Amino acid sequence: MRILLCSYTFAPAIGGIETVSKLLADEFCRLGSAVTVATYSPGPPVEGSHEVLRRPSFGKLYELARRSDVAWQNNISLNMLPPLLVARRPVVVTHQTWFARNDGRRGWQDRLKSAVLPLLHNVAISQAIAASLPRESPIIRNPFEAVEFQDLGSEFRTKDIVFLGRLVSAKGCDVALHSLALLRAEGMRPSFTIIGDGPEAPALKRLTADLGLGDQVTFLGAMREGRGREVARHKVMVVPSIWAEPFGVVALEGIAAGCAVVASAGGGLPDGVGPCGLLFPNGDAEALAARLKELLTNAALRERLLSARDRHLEQFRLENVARRYLNVFESAIRG
Repeated sequence: MRILLCSYTFAPAIGGIETVSKLLADEFCRLGSAVTVATYSPGPPVEGSHEVLRRPSFGKLYELARRSDVAWQNNISLNMLPPLLVARRPVVVTHQTWFARNDGRRGWQDRLKSAVLPLLHNVAISQAIAASLPRESPIIRNPFEAVEFQDLGSEFRTKDIVFLGRLVSAKGCDVALHSLALLRAEGMRPSFTIIGDGPEAPALKRLTADLGLGDQVTFLGAMREGRGREVARHKVMVVPSIWAEPFGVVALEGIAAGCAVVASAGGGLPDGVGPCGLLFPNGDAEALAARLKELLTNAALRERLLSARDRHLEQFRLENVARRYLNVFESAIRG
């Protein structure tokens, strides 16, 4: 099968849509398909078994589409759609997020994206995203890096809580800090490791000091190497996003590393958590504190939640996700 992957941005990255695109492109090649990546973004060469063409013209993108059996957009790009549609090849689009601005409003771009869906073969990454689309779409959840995140055993798990992600307001790390302050008032002082960086880092460090949590909280910054090993040192991963996440690969990473997960209930995070964790209402520090207390004081509960880990993670393993996409591509070609 000849696959044209059209990605508005495509560069080496840790986490996010770009990493998912690269993982799947390499896996499609491993499974016998030929993959060409077309992207509008500049960037350095990307190692892999696929060709990467940067900033193709309309005509070049049309030519690439005509030479392919199927075109795939891992998140819809209106700029790249016209030459794909003119080429009259099936176009599969994976919807990675909501058709709305961060504040919930819908702009003209969001309305236009909704309008072109009948021309496409649509895939959603979570039940929540599928429910938000105006057309029924199969769900193929994103894969995770199974090699990076592994359970190293209970004797290695000497720390309490870990947060992994960008330090931006939407990720809710401040909610986790307020929940720690509530636990401290009850006499509990669990350790809290924050892995990540971003514009909110200075404010979060000030909040840590203001709440008197300096002896509990460790900021490790953005770890380029050893993230999985560090996560595996903790009993619980917290994913306290304030906004409704479209999905939650980070929850899969925590589960794979042996952590029970506490995550926000809104959006697509429940798809990632599955039976391996507990949920709480987005932004509710008191509810989060109660969930953390429940897990930290009950080792049997953590073991029970993680007993379903292997079965839950199987659907997110790279080869299984890639094969599901290949089935969708083949169906689109036949159709």
